[in-house]
Amino acid sequence: MELVKSVLQEELEYAVRLKSRYEELLAECPKGSLIRRKIKRADYFYLSYRESPLKVKQKYLGRLSKEEVRDYKEKIEKRKKLEKSLKEVKQKILYLRKTLHVKAR
Repeated sequence: MELVKSVLQEELEYAVRLKSRYEELLAECPKGSLIRRKIKRADYFYLSYRESPLKVKQKYLGRLSKEEVRDYKEKIEKRKKLEKSLKEVKQKILYLRKTLHVKAR
Protein backbone atom coordinates (compact mmCIF):
# COMPACT_ATOMS: atom_id res chain seq x y z
CA MET A 1 0.00 0.00 0.00
CA GLU A 2 2.87 2.38 0.77
CA LEU A 3 4.26 1.82 -2.72
CA VAL A 4 1.00 2.93 -4.34
CA LYS A 5 0.79 5.93 -2.05
CA SER A 6 4.36 7.00 -2.87
CA VAL A 7 3.70 6.68 -6.61
CA LEU A 8 0.55 8.80 -6.28
CA GLN A 9 2.50 11.36 -4.24
CA GLU A 10 5.17 11.59 -6.94
CA GLU A 11 2.46 11.99 -9.58
CA LEU A 12 0.90 14.81 -7.53
CA GLU A 13 4.24 16.61 -7.23
CA TYR A 14 4.81 16.25 -10.98
CA ALA A 15 1.32 17.59 -11.74
CA VAL A 16 1.88 20.62 -9.48
CA ARG A 17 5.17 21.41 -11.26
CA LEU A 18 3.46 20.97 -14.62
CA LYS A 19 0.66 23.33 -13.55
CA SER A 20 3.13 26.08 -12.63
CA ARG A 21 4.98 25.59 -15.93
CA TYR A 22 1.73 25.89 -17.92
CA GLU A 23 0.85 29.06 -16.02
CA GLU A 24 4.27 30.56 -16.88
CA LEU A 25 3.80 29.71 -20.57
CA LEU A 26 0.27 31.15 -20.55
CA ALA A 27 1.59 34.45 -19.23
CA GLU A 28 3.79 34.74 -22.34
CA CYS A 29 0.92 34.18 -24.81
CA PRO A 30 -1.56 36.89 -25.83
CA LYS A 31 -5.12 36.30 -24.67
CA GLY A 32 -8.15 36.93 -26.82
CA SER A 33 -8.45 36.92 -30.57
CA LEU A 34 -7.02 38.85 -33.47
CA ILE A 35 -9.42 41.26 -35.16
CA ARG A 36 -8.79 42.78 -38.59
CA ARG A 37 -10.40 46.04 -39.64
CA LYS A 38 -10.16 47.36 -43.17
CA ILE A 39 -10.00 51.16 -43.35
CA LYS A 40 -9.42 52.80 -46.73
CA ARG A 41 -7.85 49.70 -48.31
CA ALA A 42 -5.47 49.19 -45.39
CA ASP A 43 -5.72 46.42 -42.79
CA TYR A 44 -5.37 47.35 -39.13
CA PHE A 45 -5.20 44.74 -36.39
CA TYR A 46 -6.52 44.68 -32.84
CA LEU A 47 -6.24 42.14 -30.04
CA SER A 48 -9.70 41.70 -28.55
CA TYR A 49 -10.03 40.12 -25.07
CA ARG A 50 -12.27 40.10 -22.01
CA GLU A 51 -11.11 42.06 -19.00
CA SER A 52 -14.14 41.02 -16.94
CA PRO A 53 -17.31 39.10 -17.74
CA LEU A 54 -18.97 42.32 -18.94
CA LYS A 55 -16.03 44.26 -20.37
CA VAL A 56 -14.33 43.58 -23.72
CA LYS A 57 -11.08 45.42 -24.44
CA GLN A 58 -9.38 45.93 -27.78
CA LYS A 59 -5.67 46.65 -27.92
CA TYR A 60 -4.46 48.36 -31.10
CA LEU A 61 -1.62 46.46 -32.77
CA GLY A 62 -1.35 48.53 -35.94
CA ARG A 63 -0.58 47.38 -39.45
CA LEU A 64 1.01 43.95 -39.24
CA SER A 65 2.92 41.98 -41.83
CA LYS A 66 1.71 38.52 -42.86
CA GLU A 67 4.44 36.95 -40.73
CA GLU A 68 3.38 38.95 -37.66
CA VAL A 69 -0.26 37.98 -38.18
CA ARG A 70 0.71 34.32 -38.52
CA ASP A 71 2.85 34.60 -35.37
CA TYR A 72 -0.04 36.11 -33.37
CA LYS A 73 -2.42 33.40 -34.60
CA GLU A 74 0.05 30.67 -33.64
CA LYS A 75 0.52 32.16 -30.16
CA ILE A 76 -3.25 32.42 -29.66
CA GLU A 77 -3.69 28.80 -30.77
CA LYS A 78 -0.87 27.76 -28.42
CA ARG A 79 -2.66 29.57 -25.58
CA LYS A 80 -5.88 27.65 -26.27
CA LYS A 81 -4.02 24.34 -26.13
CA LEU A 82 -2.23 25.36 -22.94
CA GLU A 83 -5.51 26.40 -21.31
CA LYS A 84 -6.99 23.00 -22.13
CA SER A 85 -3.93 21.21 -20.76
CA LEU A 86 -3.96 23.36 -17.63
CA LYS A 87 -7.60 22.50 -17.00
CA GLU A 88 -6.80 18.78 -17.30
CA VAL A 89 -3.83 19.09 -14.92
CA LYS A 90 -5.94 20.96 -12.36
CA GLN A 91 -8.53 18.17 -12.47
CA LYS A 92 -5.77 15.60 -12.04
CA ILE A 93 -4.35 17.48 -9.04
CA LEU A 94 -7.78 17.65 -7.45
CA TYR A 95 -8.31 13.92 -7.98
CA LEU A 96 -4.88 13.03 -6.57
CA ARG A 97 -5.36 15.24 -3.53
CA LYS A 98 -8.71 13.61 -2.82
CA THR A 99 -7.18 10.16 -3.25
CA LEU A 100 -4.25 10.96 -0.95
CA HIS A 101 -6.38 13.02 1.49
CA VAL A 102 -4.04 16.00 1.08
CA LYS A 103 -5.33 19.55 1.58
CA ALA A 104 -4.55 22.23 -1.01
CA ARG A 105 -1.83 24.76 -0.21
